[in-house]
Amino acid sequence: MDCKIVFFDVDGTLINYEDGCIESSTKNALHILKNKGIRLVAATGRPLSMCQDLHKLGIDTFITANGAYVRHGDQIIYASPIAQTIVQSVKAFADDHHNSLSFFTEQLSMNSVQHPATLKAMNETLSLRQYPSVNKNILNEQVYLMCLYVNEQVEKKYRTQFPNLKFERWHPMITNVLQEDVSKAIAVEAVLNYFKLHPKEAIAFGDGDNDMDMLKQVGYGIAMGNGSVALKNIADEVTMASNKGGIDYALRKLQLI
Repeated sequence: MDCKIVFFDVDGTLINYEDGCIESSTKNALHILKNKGIRLVAATGRPLSMCQDLHKLGIDTFITANGAYVRHGDQIIYASPIAQTIVQSVKAFADDHHNSLSFFTEQLSMNSVQHPATLKAMNETLSLRQYPSVNKNILNEQVYLMCLYVNEQVEKKYRTQFPNLKFERWHPMITNVLQEDVSKAIAVEAVLNYFKLHPKEAIAFGDGDNDMDMLKQVGYGIAMGNGSVALKNIADEVTMASNKGGIDYALRKLQLI
């Protein structure tokens, strides 16, 4: 396979879904890819500040905030900031209704509303064990993504209040709040264009429903063994779980390492 770039989801894919660690076989596999001149890209729901440890693996291109902010080194490849007036309105509504709301700049912060269900969801999706800080200056910064921590019934109130915004649920307790369409697929396309590569020269690994569009965007999509049923159904291949050397297994099968 003529592969020149590999996109990796992070939590549940690069990072072991059981203990939050990275398998030694995964680290070795990425090292081999890097030495062969194959580009490595992390594609994650995390903000950029939570990706710093991935630099040690040889990754220098990051799709963050579920595709809303993309950087290669110091170069911003793609960004889709939300208007500050919208951030202000949604934050005020969330504060008034005592709903947790997080903000993705290059950092992660949230409003002052803390619920146990919010922290549980943050732990399941971002491996966080404590709430992010409250950024009192958030209304003066560029926000690329907001995440609302509510169930579907409460979400309906926001859809009614903000009919021009997009609400994309990707976890039982989390929905993205967006002004414009963002996705890992849009970000992948931006990265491929930046490096002048064709989708057929790219492969992608993922484990969740929010990775489906990314796997469809590349030439070969691989679902982790611990991945969702929906993702496995559209993937070109299903590998072992992230805690069973799934990345190493698939790359060896494709003779890339």
